[in-house]
Order: sequence, then C-alpha cells, then structure tokens
Amino acid sequence: MADDATLMRSARFRAEREKDWKKLEDLVTFAEAGGVQSLSFEQSRDLAALYRQATTSLAIAREISLDKALLAYLEALAARAYLSVYAPQERLGGLFTRFFTHSAPQAMRRCWPFLLAGFACMGLGFLVGYLLYLENSEWFYVFMPPGLAGDRGPDASTEYLLSIIYDDSPEASGLGVFASFLFSHNTRIAIFIFGLGVFACAPAILLTFYNGLAIGAFYAVHVERGLGWDIGGWLSVHGVTELSAICIACGGGLRLGFAVLFPGQKTRREALRIAGRDAVKIAIVAALMLLAAALLEGFARQLIQDMTTRYVVGWGIGALWLSWFVFAGRSKS
Repeated sequence: MADDATLMRSARFRAEREKDWKKLEDLVTFAEAGGVQSLSFEQSRDLAALYRQATTSLAIAREISLDKALLAYLEALAARAYLSVYAPQERLGGLFTRFFTHSAPQAMRRCWPFLLAGFACMGLGFLVGYLLYLENSEWFYVFMPPGLAGDRGPDASTEYLLSIIYDDSPEASGLGVFASFLFSHNTRIAIFIFGLGVFACAPAILLTFYNGLAIGAFYAVHVERGLGWDIGGWLSVHGVTELSAICIACGGGLRLGFAVLFPGQKTRREALRIAGRDAVKIAIVAALMLLAAALLEGFARQLIQDMTTRYVVGWGIGALWLSWFVFAGRSKS
C-alpha cells in the first residue's frame, strides 16, 4: 500500500508540473545545441524562471520521498539547466583568443621570478660547460649525450666544422641530424623539467643546468676554432626559441616546487592547486614555443645561409616572444 501511495503522489506531482519540465527540457536542449546566445530574450527569461521552478520541485520531491525514477529525472534536468544558465558560454575560439591575449602573458608575468631563475640555471650551465671545455676538451664527452655530437667534436677540423655550418643540405652534412636530435632531446628535457619541478625544485634546476652544460661545451668547440660567431648564428635561428622554452618550462616546474616547499598559511595541496593554474599555462606556452622552434628548424635554418640574417631572424623572433610576455593582456587604464 505504501508503494501504491508513493506512485500516486508521484503521478499527481508529475501531472501538475510536467508541462513546465518539458518546456524547460526543450529550452535546455536548444541552448546546448546553439549556446545561450542563440536564445531570444523571452526564452532566456523562461529558462531562468523554469530552472528555479525545477530546483524547487526537486527539493519537494526529495522531501516527500517520491519514486527514484522521478528524482533521477529532475536531478538530471536541473543539472543540465544549471550548466546552461551559469556555466561559461565562451566558444572554443574565444578560449584560444583569451589564452593568447590575456591568460598566458599574465601568468608569465606573475611567475617572472621563477622564469628568471630558469634562464639563470641555463645560463650558468652554459658558462660552466664553456669554461670547463676550454680548460680540458675531454669535458665535451662528459656533457654531450652519446651519439649526439657525431664528428663535430674536439677532433674535427676547422674546415669541416665551417663547411657543416654553411652547408644548405643538412642531410648531406649531418648537421640536420644533429638539430633534429637536439630538438627531440630538448623536448624530452622540457617535459621532465616541468613534471619533476614539483619535487622540491631540484630536478628542474639540475636538468636545466645540465642542458646548459651540453650547449656550452658544443659552443666552445667552435669558439676554439674561431667559429663562435658562425655557430651562434646557426643556433640563433631556432635555438633562441627552443632554449627559451626549456627555461620557461623550468620556471613552471619551479613554481610548483616552490608551492610545495613554501605553502605559507595554506595546505600543500591547496598551495599546489593554486600554483598549478599558472604553471599549466606556462607549460602550454613552452610547448607552443617548442612547436615554433621545430618549424624554424625545419625550414628557416636551411633556407637562411647568411650569418647576419640568422641572428636577425632568431633574436627578432625572440624579441616578439618577449614583447608578447611583457605587453599582452595589460589593462588599458
């Protein structure tokens, strides 16, 4: 008898309100297909009003213990209506636009001390690798990953190194293989640096420093032969963007690690969650820069043979990145 009474109450409850629920369901379906902006003023007004009525009906249904099927229907309808009324209605294109014009550069500026630390780690590693090689060339084989240098080590002749730098056929010279290997190596390093930064910052610092050691030793090989300006131009085309991406990934990892080490008045979980908002944006920026570096490496590096033009292109693109980070997303006031 109790079940029959419940079913009767549910049937009467549904009959009195079902028309409004059906109208709300139609409006929600329409809004889900075309967005709230596709609704007319009257439809938007009805959507908000019917949503409030549906939540009231749901509260009453729970209070008087109506059948589970009716409760499930009302809960699903109320959830869909809530998302239609209150959830952000920005389209995918708008999200991308807001990321590039506001979110990413603002996150970069908020984290500038960590980014600066990332560049410092790379720069210090470069300097140490450069100086140690000039003291003893055997350090080159300690810093350079196996198989990466090939014949471009301390035993290579100046003529050979010079011919490789200005050979417009990288497949023939082998320098294209080096660049591809270097890019994939740096991409893995960037991923590890960011992901491991949460572990008290140390892995991010050490990996960035190590990457600087290898680049410094490689550069020193050419400086020793009087080719420092030439290899600098070759590296500039894609290296300014690529190495900056590694430093930025390091900054993102340091931001996470700093939140773990110094959570302040918050719990470590809460501090890490807050830091992750900016750190994830920084990681996306680093990934985009690595993609841009791959395009520069694949096309511009082979097409541009003039040394001065290589510097202009590489550092000019670096200046564009810096301008984006510094000026984008600032309030007009």
